[in-house]
Amino acid sequence: MNVRTRLLLRDGDIMTERKRAALTDVRNHLRPSDLRGVAQLATQATRGVTRIVEGVHQSVYDTMGVPGGPVKGQTRGVTGLVYKSIHGVTQAVGKALDLALTGLMPLLESAGPAKPASAQRETVLAILNGVMGDHLVASGNPLATPMSLRHQGQALLWNVEPSLAGASRKVLLMIHGLCMNDLQWHTEKDGQVVDHGETIAAALGYTPLYLRYNTGLHTSQNGHQLAAELEQMVSHWPVPLQEITVLVHSMGGLLIRSALYYAQQEGLTWPGYLKSIVFLGTPHHGSPLERAGNWVDTILGSTPFTAPFARLGKLRSAGITDLRWGHVLDADWQGHDRFHRKPDSRVPLPLPEGVACYAVAATLASERSALADRLTGDGLVPLHSALGKHDDRARSLIFAKDSQWISFNTGHMELLSRPEVTQQVLKWLTPPQGG
Repeated sequence: MNVRTRLLLRDGDIMTERKRAALTDVRNHLRPSDLRGVAQLATQATRGVTRIVEGVHQSVYDTMGVPGGPVKGQTRGVTGLVYKSIHGVTQAVGKALDLALTGLMPLLESAGPAKPASAQRETVLAILNGVMGDHLVASGNPLATPMSLRHQGQALLWNVEPSLAGASRKVLLMIHGLCMNDLQWHTEKDGQVVDHGETIAAALGYTPLYLRYNTGLHTSQNGHQLAAELEQMVSHWPVPLQEITVLVHSMGGLLIRSALYYAQQEGLTWPGYLKSIVFLGTPHHGSPLERAGNWVDTILGSTPFTAPFARLGKLRSAGITDLRWGHVLDADWQGHDRFHRKPDSRVPLPLPEGVACYAVAATLASERSALADRLTGDGLVPLHSALGKHDDRARSLIFAKDSQWISFNTGHMELLSRPEVTQQVLKWLTPPQGG
Protein backbone atom coordinates (compact mmCIF):
# COMPACT_ATOMS: atom_id res chain seq x y z
CA MET A 1 0.00 0.00 0.00
CA ASN A 2 1.53 3.27 -1.07
CA VAL A 3 1.58 6.49 0.93
CA ARG A 4 -1.17 8.13 -1.13
CA THR A 5 -3.53 5.18 -0.55
CA ARG A 6 -2.86 5.25 3.20
CA LEU A 7 -3.57 9.00 3.31
CA LEU A 8 -6.84 8.53 1.41
CA LEU A 9 -7.94 5.76 3.78
CA ARG A 10 -7.01 7.88 6.78
CA ASP A 11 -8.94 10.87 5.43
CA GLY A 12 -11.91 8.60 4.77
CA ASP A 13 -11.84 7.31 8.34
CA ILE A 14 -11.69 10.89 9.65
CA MET A 15 -14.68 11.93 7.51
CA THR A 16 -16.63 8.85 8.66
CA GLU A 17 -15.95 9.70 12.31
CA ARG A 18 -17.01 13.30 11.74
CA LYS A 19 -20.26 12.14 10.14
CA ARG A 20 -20.91 9.78 13.05
CA ALA A 21 -20.21 12.59 15.54
CA ALA A 22 -22.53 14.95 13.66
CA LEU A 23 -25.30 12.33 13.59
CA THR A 24 -24.85 11.67 17.32
CA ASP A 25 -24.99 15.41 17.98
CA VAL A 26 -28.26 15.68 16.05
CA ARG A 27 -29.73 12.70 17.94
CA ASN A 28 -28.80 14.33 21.24
CA HIS A 29 -30.87 17.40 20.32
CA LEU A 30 -33.85 15.85 18.50
CA ARG A 31 -36.81 13.99 19.91
CA PRO A 32 -39.08 11.62 17.95
CA SER A 33 -41.94 14.14 17.92
CA ASP A 34 -39.59 16.71 16.35
CA LEU A 35 -39.42 14.62 13.17
CA ARG A 36 -43.19 14.74 12.79
CA GLY A 37 -43.26 18.47 13.47
CA VAL A 38 -40.54 19.23 10.93
CA ALA A 39 -42.26 17.05 8.31
CA GLN A 40 -45.49 19.01 8.79
CA LEU A 41 -43.65 22.31 8.37
CA ALA A 42 -41.89 21.08 5.23
CA THR A 43 -45.21 20.08 3.67
CA GLN A 44 -46.81 23.40 4.57
CA ALA A 45 -43.80 25.34 3.25
CA THR A 46 -43.98 23.52 -0.10
CA ARG A 47 -47.65 24.36 -0.46
CA GLY A 48 -46.98 27.96 0.57
CA VAL A 49 -44.24 28.45 -2.05
CA THR A 50 -46.53 26.90 -4.68
CA ARG A 51 -49.25 29.43 -3.81
CA ILE A 52 -46.77 32.32 -4.20
CA VAL A 53 -45.58 31.03 -7.59
CA GLU A 54 -49.16 30.58 -8.79
CA GLY A 55 -50.00 34.10 -7.61
CA VAL A 56 -47.14 35.62 -9.61
CA HIS A 57 -48.16 33.50 -12.60
CA GLN A 58 -51.72 34.82 -12.46
CA SER A 59 -50.46 38.41 -12.01
CA VAL A 60 -48.73 38.09 -15.38
CA TYR A 61 -51.91 36.62 -16.90
CA ASP A 62 -53.92 39.56 -15.52
CA THR A 63 -51.83 42.01 -17.59
CA MET A 64 -52.73 39.94 -20.67
CA GLY A 65 -56.44 39.89 -19.89
CA VAL A 66 -56.46 36.16 -19.09
CA PRO A 67 -59.09 35.48 -16.40
CA GLY A 68 -58.06 33.73 -13.21
CA GLY A 69 -59.60 31.05 -11.04
CA PRO A 70 -62.45 31.35 -8.52
CA VAL A 71 -60.10 32.73 -5.83
CA LYS A 72 -57.82 35.72 -6.29
CA GLY A 73 -54.28 34.61 -7.14
CA GLN A 74 -55.38 31.29 -8.60
CA THR A 75 -54.98 30.28 -12.25
CA ARG A 76 -57.51 28.34 -14.29
CA GLY A 77 -57.57 25.83 -17.13
CA VAL A 78 -54.58 23.54 -17.69
CA THR A 79 -52.30 25.82 -15.66
CA GLY A 80 -54.71 25.77 -12.74
CA LEU A 81 -54.94 21.99 -12.99
CA VAL A 82 -51.13 21.70 -12.74
CA TYR A 83 -51.00 23.84 -9.58
CA LYS A 84 -53.97 21.99 -8.13
CA SER A 85 -52.18 18.69 -8.75
CA ILE A 86 -49.05 19.96 -6.98
CA HIS A 87 -51.14 20.99 -3.95
CA GLY A 88 -52.93 17.64 -3.96
CA VAL A 89 -49.79 15.54 -4.21
CA THR A 90 -47.98 17.61 -1.55
CA GLN A 91 -50.93 17.30 0.82
CA ALA A 92 -51.24 13.55 0.23
CA VAL A 93 -47.52 12.96 0.81
CA GLY A 94 -47.61 15.16 3.90
CA LYS A 95 -50.54 13.24 5.40
CA ALA A 96 -48.94 9.88 4.65
CA LEU A 97 -45.66 10.98 6.21
CA ASP A 98 -47.42 12.40 9.26
CA LEU A 99 -49.39 9.15 9.69
CA ALA A 100 -46.23 7.03 9.37
CA LEU A 101 -44.28 9.13 11.88
CA THR A 102 -47.23 9.12 14.30
CA GLY A 103 -47.19 5.33 14.21
CA LEU A 104 -43.41 5.20 14.68
CA MET A 105 -43.30 7.61 17.61
CA PRO A 106 -44.23 5.05 20.33
CA LEU A 107 -41.52 2.70 19.03
CA LEU A 108 -38.90 5.44 18.88
CA GLU A 109 -39.78 6.75 22.34
CA SER A 110 -39.65 3.25 23.86
CA ALA A 111 -36.22 2.57 22.37
CA GLY A 112 -34.55 4.00 25.45
CA PRO A 113 -35.00 6.29 28.43
CA ALA A 114 -36.05 9.83 27.57
CA LYS A 115 -33.12 12.24 27.67
CA PRO A 116 -33.51 15.76 29.02
CA ALA A 117 -33.90 18.32 26.25
CA SER A 118 -30.72 20.15 25.31
CA ALA A 119 -30.45 23.92 25.71
CA GLN A 120 -29.80 24.20 21.96
CA ARG A 121 -33.04 22.38 21.11
CA GLU A 122 -35.03 24.53 23.53
CA THR A 123 -33.55 27.70 22.01
CA VAL A 124 -34.51 26.64 18.48
CA LEU A 125 -38.03 25.73 19.61
CA ALA A 126 -38.41 29.07 21.41
CA ILE A 127 -37.47 30.98 18.26
CA LEU A 128 -39.74 28.84 16.07
CA ASN A 129 -42.66 29.35 18.43
CA GLY A 130 -42.05 33.08 18.57
CA VAL A 131 -42.06 33.41 14.79
CA MET A 132 -44.97 31.08 14.00
CA GLY A 133 -46.26 29.65 17.26
CA ASP A 134 -49.88 30.49 16.45
CA HIS A 135 -49.59 28.51 13.23
CA LEU A 136 -48.04 25.55 15.09
CA VAL A 137 -51.00 25.46 17.48
CA ALA A 138 -53.61 25.88 14.72
CA SER A 139 -52.10 23.01 12.69
CA GLY A 140 -51.65 20.70 15.69
CA ASN A 141 -47.88 20.64 15.27
CA PRO A 142 -46.06 18.84 18.13
CA LEU A 143 -43.37 21.53 18.06
CA ALA A 144 -45.80 24.01 19.67
CA THR A 145 -44.70 24.91 23.20
CA PRO A 146 -47.32 24.38 25.93
CA MET A 147 -47.43 26.84 28.82
CA SER A 148 -45.89 25.62 32.06
CA LEU A 149 -44.57 26.93 35.35
CA ARG A 150 -41.16 25.45 36.02
CA HIS A 151 -39.10 24.87 39.14
CA GLN A 152 -35.49 23.69 39.05
CA GLY A 153 -35.83 22.94 35.35
CA GLN A 154 -38.94 20.77 35.65
CA ALA A 155 -42.52 21.62 34.67
CA LEU A 156 -44.98 21.67 37.57
CA LEU A 157 -47.85 19.28 36.78
CA TRP A 158 -50.92 19.99 38.85
CA ASN A 159 -52.57 16.61 38.22
CA VAL A 160 -49.74 15.04 40.26
CA GLU A 161 -48.21 16.35 43.46
CA PRO A 162 -45.50 18.80 42.36
CA SER A 163 -42.00 18.46 43.82
CA LEU A 164 -41.61 21.66 45.84
CA ALA A 165 -39.59 20.56 48.84
CA GLY A 166 -38.40 23.52 50.88
CA ALA A 167 -40.82 25.92 49.20
CA SER A 168 -40.92 29.40 50.67
CA ARG A 169 -44.06 31.39 51.46
CA LYS A 170 -42.85 33.93 48.87
CA VAL A 171 -42.77 33.24 45.12
CA LEU A 172 -40.63 35.06 42.55
CA LEU A 173 -42.13 34.48 39.10
CA MET A 174 -39.87 35.06 36.07
CA ILE A 175 -41.46 35.64 32.64
CA HIS A 176 -39.30 35.72 29.49
CA GLY A 177 -39.82 37.65 26.26
CA LEU A 178 -40.45 36.96 22.57
CA CYS A 179 -38.63 33.99 20.96
CA MET A 180 -37.05 33.09 24.30
CA ASN A 181 -37.46 30.52 27.05
CA ASP A 182 -36.93 30.23 30.80
CA LEU A 183 -33.36 28.91 30.44
CA GLN A 184 -32.19 32.24 29.05
CA TRP A 185 -32.52 34.00 32.39
CA HIS A 186 -29.25 32.22 33.20
CA THR A 187 -26.51 34.08 31.34
CA GLU A 188 -22.97 35.48 31.62
CA LYS A 189 -21.20 38.84 31.68
CA ASP A 190 -17.41 39.05 31.41
CA GLY A 191 -17.10 35.39 32.35
CA GLN A 192 -19.32 35.74 35.44
CA VAL A 193 -22.69 34.03 35.76
CA VAL A 194 -25.64 36.43 35.93
CA ASP A 195 -29.05 35.09 36.94
CA HIS A 196 -31.39 37.78 38.25
CA GLY A 197 -33.90 35.25 39.55
CA GLU A 198 -31.51 32.99 41.45
CA THR A 199 -29.66 35.94 43.01
CA ILE A 200 -32.79 37.80 44.12
CA ALA A 201 -34.50 34.63 45.38
CA ALA A 202 -31.47 33.64 47.45
CA ALA A 203 -31.05 37.14 48.91
CA LEU A 204 -34.70 37.75 49.81
CA GLY A 205 -36.00 34.26 50.55
CA TYR A 206 -38.17 33.65 47.49
CA THR A 207 -38.82 30.37 45.71
CA PRO A 208 -38.11 31.13 42.04
CA LEU A 209 -40.56 29.89 39.43
CA TYR A 210 -40.02 30.31 35.69
CA LEU A 211 -42.76 30.54 33.07
CA ARG A 212 -42.29 28.89 29.67
CA TYR A 213 -44.87 29.76 27.01
CA ASN A 214 -45.56 30.01 23.29
CA THR A 215 -44.68 33.62 22.48
CA GLY A 216 -46.27 33.36 19.03
CA LEU A 217 -49.81 33.37 20.43
CA HIS A 218 -51.72 36.58 21.06
CA THR A 219 -50.64 38.14 24.37
CA SER A 220 -54.21 37.99 25.66
CA GLN A 221 -54.50 34.28 24.78
CA ASN A 222 -51.43 33.65 26.91
CA GLY A 223 -52.90 36.01 29.52
CA HIS A 224 -55.98 33.82 29.97
CA GLN A 225 -53.76 30.73 30.28
CA LEU A 226 -51.38 32.33 32.77
CA ALA A 227 -54.25 33.58 34.93
CA ALA A 228 -55.54 29.99 35.21
CA GLU A 229 -52.05 28.56 35.73
CA LEU A 230 -51.29 30.91 38.64
CA GLU A 231 -54.61 30.04 40.27
CA GLN A 232 -53.56 26.38 40.13
CA MET A 233 -50.20 27.31 41.63
CA VAL A 234 -51.83 29.10 44.58
CA SER A 235 -54.18 26.18 45.31
CA HIS A 236 -51.37 23.60 45.18
CA TRP A 237 -48.62 25.55 46.98
CA PRO A 238 -47.39 23.32 49.83
CA VAL A 239 -47.16 26.09 52.46
CA PRO A 240 -49.43 29.09 53.18
CA LEU A 241 -48.58 31.68 50.53
CA GLN A 242 -47.57 35.16 51.63
CA GLU A 243 -46.73 37.03 48.42
CA ILE A 244 -46.02 36.81 44.70
CA THR A 245 -43.45 39.08 43.06
CA VAL A 246 -43.00 39.06 39.29
CA LEU A 247 -39.87 39.90 37.28
CA VAL A 248 -40.48 40.16 33.55
CA HIS A 249 -38.46 40.83 30.43
CA SER A 250 -39.82 42.43 27.25
CA MET A 251 -43.10 40.77 26.08
CA GLY A 252 -43.38 39.16 29.51
CA GLY A 253 -44.50 42.54 30.90
CA LEU A 254 -47.46 42.68 28.53
CA LEU A 255 -48.35 39.12 29.48
CA ILE A 256 -48.48 39.69 33.25
CA ARG A 257 -50.63 42.80 32.78
CA SER A 258 -53.01 40.76 30.61
CA ALA A 259 -53.12 37.83 33.06
CA LEU A 260 -53.80 40.14 36.00
CA TYR A 261 -56.64 41.89 34.17
CA TYR A 262 -58.39 38.61 33.30
CA ALA A 263 -57.79 37.14 36.76
CA GLN A 264 -59.51 40.16 38.31
CA GLN A 265 -62.37 39.91 35.81
CA GLU A 266 -62.89 36.25 36.73
CA GLY A 267 -62.59 36.80 40.48
CA LEU A 268 -59.50 34.59 40.91
CA THR A 269 -57.62 34.63 44.21
CA TRP A 270 -53.96 34.97 43.17
CA PRO A 271 -54.05 38.75 42.47
CA GLY A 272 -54.55 39.18 46.22
CA TYR A 273 -51.03 37.82 46.78
CA LEU A 274 -49.38 39.96 44.09
CA LYS A 275 -47.05 42.48 45.72
CA SER A 276 -44.65 43.75 43.04
CA ILE A 277 -43.95 43.68 39.30
CA VAL A 278 -40.56 44.66 37.88
CA PHE A 279 -40.56 45.33 34.12
CA LEU A 280 -37.29 44.99 32.18
CA GLY A 281 -37.45 46.59 28.71
CA THR A 282 -41.18 45.98 28.25
CA PRO A 283 -42.66 47.56 25.08
CA HIS A 284 -45.73 48.92 26.87
CA HIS A 285 -46.60 51.01 23.81
CA GLY A 286 -45.12 48.73 21.17
CA SER A 287 -41.98 48.53 19.08
CA PRO A 288 -41.26 50.48 15.88
CA LEU A 289 -39.64 47.38 14.34
CA GLU A 290 -42.99 45.59 14.17
CA ARG A 291 -44.58 48.74 12.78
CA ALA A 292 -41.86 48.69 10.10
CA GLY A 293 -42.84 45.10 9.34
CA ASN A 294 -46.40 46.28 8.87
CA TRP A 295 -45.11 48.84 6.35
CA VAL A 296 -43.44 45.99 4.44
CA ASP A 297 -46.81 44.22 4.22
CA THR A 298 -48.39 47.40 2.83
CA ILE A 299 -45.63 48.02 0.28
CA LEU A 300 -45.56 44.42 -0.98
CA GLY A 301 -49.32 44.42 -1.40
CA SER A 302 -49.37 47.63 -3.42
CA THR A 303 -48.70 46.09 -6.86
CA PRO A 304 -50.10 42.92 -8.48
CA PHE A 305 -46.62 41.51 -9.09
CA THR A 306 -45.42 41.87 -5.49
CA ALA A 307 -48.75 41.10 -3.81
CA PRO A 308 -48.14 37.29 -3.75
CA PHE A 309 -44.92 37.92 -1.79
CA ALA A 310 -46.87 39.77 0.90
CA ARG A 311 -47.63 36.28 2.22
CA LEU A 312 -43.98 36.08 3.32
CA GLY A 313 -44.43 39.12 5.55
CA LYS A 314 -47.55 37.51 6.99
CA LEU A 315 -45.52 34.65 8.41
CA ARG A 316 -45.16 36.85 11.50
CA SER A 317 -47.00 35.36 14.44
CA ALA A 318 -49.86 36.93 16.35
CA GLY A 319 -47.46 37.50 19.24
CA ILE A 320 -45.17 39.56 17.03
CA THR A 321 -47.95 41.67 15.51
CA ASP A 322 -49.25 42.35 19.04
CA LEU A 323 -45.96 44.16 19.62
CA ARG A 324 -46.87 46.79 17.01
CA TRP A 325 -48.70 48.81 19.67
CA GLY A 326 -48.36 46.64 22.77
CA HIS A 327 -51.65 44.71 22.69
CA VAL A 328 -52.70 43.27 26.04
CA LEU A 329 -56.44 42.52 25.76
CA ASP A 330 -58.67 40.43 23.48
CA ALA A 331 -60.44 43.62 22.41
CA ASP A 332 -57.17 45.02 21.05
CA TRP A 333 -57.09 42.48 18.22
CA GLN A 334 -60.39 40.63 17.91
CA GLY A 335 -62.41 41.64 14.87
CA HIS A 336 -59.40 43.24 13.17
CA ASP A 337 -57.12 42.10 10.36
CA ARG A 338 -53.82 42.13 12.21
CA PHE A 339 -51.89 42.79 8.99
CA HIS A 340 -54.03 45.78 7.99
CA ARG A 341 -52.26 49.04 8.69
CA LYS A 342 -54.25 51.17 11.13
CA PRO A 343 -53.61 53.58 14.01
CA ASP A 344 -53.28 52.55 17.63
CA SER A 345 -56.76 51.52 18.81
CA ARG A 346 -55.92 49.72 22.06
CA VAL A 347 -58.20 49.81 25.07
CA PRO A 348 -56.22 51.82 27.67
CA LEU A 349 -55.17 49.65 30.62
CA PRO A 350 -53.46 51.43 33.53
CA LEU A 351 -50.98 49.83 35.91
CA PRO A 352 -52.73 47.74 38.58
CA GLU A 353 -53.72 49.46 41.79
CA GLY A 354 -52.24 48.17 45.02
CA VAL A 355 -49.24 46.58 43.27
CA ALA A 356 -45.76 48.15 43.41
CA CYS A 357 -44.63 48.55 39.79
CA TYR A 358 -41.06 49.28 38.69
CA ALA A 359 -39.64 49.94 35.20
CA VAL A 360 -36.11 49.28 34.01
CA ALA A 361 -35.42 50.75 30.58
CA ALA A 362 -32.27 50.49 28.48
CA THR A 363 -30.71 52.75 25.88
CA LEU A 364 -27.76 52.29 23.56
CA ALA A 365 -26.98 55.98 24.07
CA SER A 366 -24.53 57.15 26.72
CA GLU A 367 -26.85 59.93 27.88
CA ARG A 368 -30.45 61.05 27.49
CA SER A 369 -31.67 63.30 24.69
CA ALA A 370 -35.03 63.85 23.03
CA LEU A 371 -33.87 62.11 19.84
CA ALA A 372 -32.23 59.16 21.62
CA ASP A 373 -35.25 58.64 23.86
CA ARG A 374 -37.64 58.31 20.93
CA LEU A 375 -35.47 56.68 18.26
CA THR A 376 -32.53 54.86 19.83
CA GLY A 377 -33.86 53.09 22.89
CA ASP A 378 -32.32 49.68 23.48
CA GLY A 379 -32.34 48.75 19.79
CA LEU A 380 -35.80 47.17 19.97
CA VAL A 381 -37.85 49.17 22.46
CA PRO A 382 -37.89 53.01 22.60
CA LEU A 383 -37.14 54.48 26.02
CA HIS A 384 -40.58 56.10 26.31
CA SER A 385 -42.30 52.79 25.58
CA ALA A 386 -40.27 50.96 28.24
CA LEU A 387 -41.06 53.71 30.78
CA GLY A 388 -44.76 53.63 29.91
CA LYS A 389 -44.82 57.23 28.62
CA HIS A 390 -47.27 58.15 25.85
CA ASP A 391 -48.31 61.38 24.12
CA ASP A 392 -51.91 60.46 24.93
CA ARG A 393 -52.26 60.96 28.68
CA ALA A 394 -54.98 58.31 28.88
CA ARG A 395 -52.53 55.69 27.64
CA SER A 396 -49.58 56.68 29.84
CA LEU A 397 -48.55 54.25 32.56
CA ILE A 398 -47.61 56.17 35.67
CA PHE A 399 -44.46 54.83 37.32
CA ALA A 400 -43.27 56.75 40.37
CA LYS A 401 -40.06 58.68 39.75
CA ASP A 402 -38.05 56.50 42.15
CA SER A 403 -39.55 53.38 40.50
CA GLN A 404 -37.84 54.07 37.16
CA TRP A 405 -34.23 53.27 36.29
CA ILE A 406 -32.32 53.57 33.01
CA SER A 407 -29.33 51.45 32.02
CA PHE A 408 -27.15 53.38 29.55
CA ASN A 409 -24.98 51.82 26.81
CA THR A 410 -27.20 48.75 27.09
CA GLY A 411 -29.05 46.74 24.45
CA HIS A 412 -32.38 44.99 24.88
CA MET A 413 -30.94 41.52 25.51
CA GLU A 414 -28.15 42.88 27.71
CA LEU A 415 -30.74 43.68 30.36
CA LEU A 416 -30.57 39.98 31.25
CA SER A 417 -26.81 39.95 31.75
CA ARG A 418 -26.10 43.21 33.59
CA PRO A 419 -25.25 42.71 37.30
CA GLU A 420 -26.25 46.33 37.93
CA VAL A 421 -29.79 45.42 36.88
CA THR A 422 -29.82 42.71 39.54
CA GLN A 423 -28.62 45.20 42.13
CA GLN A 424 -31.26 47.76 41.20
CA VAL A 425 -34.06 45.18 41.43
CA LEU A 426 -32.71 44.03 44.80
CA LYS A 427 -32.70 47.64 46.00
CA TRP A 428 -36.36 48.00 45.06
CA LEU A 429 -37.53 44.66 46.48
CA THR A 430 -35.56 44.65 49.74
CA PRO A 431 -37.93 45.59 52.57
CA PRO A 432 -36.89 48.67 54.56
CA GLN A 433 -35.15 47.91 57.84
CA GLY A 434 -37.68 47.53 60.55
CA GLY A 435 -40.44 47.19 57.91
